[in-house]
Amino acid sequence: MDSKNNEVKISKRNRRPAGRKATPLDVVWSFLQVIIGSFIVALSFNLFLAPNGIASGGVSGISILVHKTLGITPAYTQWALNIPLFFAGLLLLGKRFALKTLLGTIVLPLFVLLTADWSPPTDNMLLAAIYGGIGVGIGLGIVFRGRASTGGLDLAAQILHRYTGIPLGLAVACFDGCVIAASGIFISPEAALYALIGLFVTSKTIDIIQSGIPLSKVAFIISDHADLLVNAILHDLDRGVTRLDAHGGYTNEKRQVLMVVVGQMEVAKLKQLVRAVDPGAFVIISNTAEVVGQGFKSE
Repeated sequence: MDSKNNEVKISKRNRRPAGRKATPLDVVWSFLQVIIGSFIVALSFNLFLAPNGIASGGVSGISILVHKTLGITPAYTQWALNIPLFFAGLLLLGKRFALKTLLGTIVLPLFVLLTADWSPPTDNMLLAAIYGGIGVGIGLGIVFRGRASTGGLDLAAQILHRYTGIPLGLAVACFDGCVIAASGIFISPEAALYALIGLFVTSKTIDIIQSGIPLSKVAFIISDHADLLVNAILHDLDRGVTRLDAHGGYTNEKRQVLMVVVGQMEVAKLKQLVRAVDPGAFVIISNTAEVVGQGFKSE
């Protein structure tokens, strides 16, 4: 199963502080994450995606196409493609592909082979695409938290990016698009549509595993009564607030932008407070994936 462009990026919460060396426990846990994540990916592949012919990109999708057309066991196809791609990446891209990536490249097809006879819980393609996408996303997210990869077409995309200059995201999309298009030809157009759903769900699930569910909001407030709002936020809302210096784009007048981070349950109270102090205030509220610090979670 392949990592996607956004899957390759490792969230900051997983990086060790500068200067801190990995302990033996860190190393063991990172290898365990690769193994656990690979098992979850393989299980999702065999329970949901493969039985329903949902080839949602990557080497795993190719293995489903080969199985449907030639009858070759998916695990063998994955080994046949993953291992050469790993060594090609090692040769052409350097030694940054660690032992953990080689481990993922080998154990994922092994788990696919060992769980091949497990009975699928549903033959509904929509449910299979959704739950298969969730399972694959969870597994890949765990692998990426272990600072590793499962190889596959992501390596081919990186090679194409390195030697042609094509943006990495476009290269990944091209490979996945070709696999999904092939599934529309060799399996059915309907299967290709479900594969797109599975790919989308996988991408979103990986984001959640790496960054967490966005339970906090960040608000930017532009007001002519900044001092009053700061006082209200500090005392009535009991949240910290940061003043940012800014200038109006049209008037070039100096303004202050207030930035405040609140929990989801506090959004309504914040908006009510702003309306009470300055009904004409301009407020932008958006999700924030992770907040670390006083009043919020710690590392």
